[in-house]
Amino acid sequence: MSTPRVYVIHENPEWFPPLAAAFEAEGVPVQEILLTEGQIDLAAEPEPGVYWSRMSASSHTRGHEHSKEYTRAVLGWLERAGRQVVGGSHVLELEVSKVAQHGLLRAAGFDVPRTTAVFGTTTLKQSAATFTGGQDVPFITKHNQGGKGLGVRRFDSLAEFDAYVDSPEFEAPVDGITLLQEYLVAREPFITRAEFVGGEFVYAVRVDTSAGSFELCPADACEVPQIIAGAVCDVPGTDGGATETFSVRAEVTADHQLVRQLRGFLADQRIRIAGVEFMETTDGRTVVYDINTNTNYNPAVEAVAPASGPRSIARFLGGLLDAEYAAAAAHA
Repeated sequence: MSTPRVYVIHENPEWFPPLAAAFEAEGVPVQEILLTEGQIDLAAEPEPGVYWSRMSASSHTRGHEHSKEYTRAVLGWLERAGRQVVGGSHVLELEVSKVAQHGLLRAAGFDVPRTTAVFGTTTLKQSAATFTGGQDVPFITKHNQGGKGLGVRRFDSLAEFDAYVDSPEFEAPVDGITLLQEYLVAREPFITRAEFVGGEFVYAVRVDTSAGSFELCPADACEVPQIIAGAVCDVPGTDGGATETFSVRAEVTADHQLVRQLRGFLADQRIRIAGVEFMETTDGRTVVYDINTNTNYNPAVEAVAPASGPRSIARFLGGLLDAEYAAAAAHA
């Protein structure tokens, strides 16, 4: 067996360099497990160390249609062997299902968007009519297995939605589940993403939405044009452009009531690394609508934030690794 280290399970090499730099800076040995192909000997013992899964719900958009299934197999193997896994099987199932996220958040008492999950396409148009009460009021769609704003579109009328469903532009969700969701109007044109590492609050990110885009991934690799309801909206960058898409929301601290509630929720669900998104609406609601368990960090935010997300992760996982070393030494 090799020297214990932190193993990072993922499928997108473009997202890894900032994390690798953070582990190096903290002096924590790290190794990638890139689950785009490979194999496991089911009779073998996994290498000693701490395993962190950051598999993404959007992996299929990068040609890695089966990576989530690979991860399910690997996590089960690790957990049966008693290895310490951060972001284990139960977290993966949340990452790939907004239905599951919605249910847990609602059961925990958070205000969540009114949502209907539609299976397949046969009843989509009728379901939309039922959802809106037959009225032409704004609503949005999104994919149950999402990430990167997949399938998120605004519709202002049932006729517009029906035409979209019947058109070549229709985006079929990878798992066949389309969500119909109430359209929320933000009090100001931004949403907030609260970052947690090791169950503790790191910082909150203000994400500008004035350009109308639903592509809210903070990583540099995500800064691409996004098609929303047939129109191309350029996502503003963070290189000194007119609009700063991502910035620190300094007034949201660890003592913020919602942050405290989210910290307790994440602890209850055994989610130790996540970014949780919420919106404050014109009618006074604070709506929580998304849990990102493979959270990425924006370099412009990192440059001015009170703490570093990647460095916090490296320290947290390094601490778990030190505990593994100590336990092994005591056993020996």
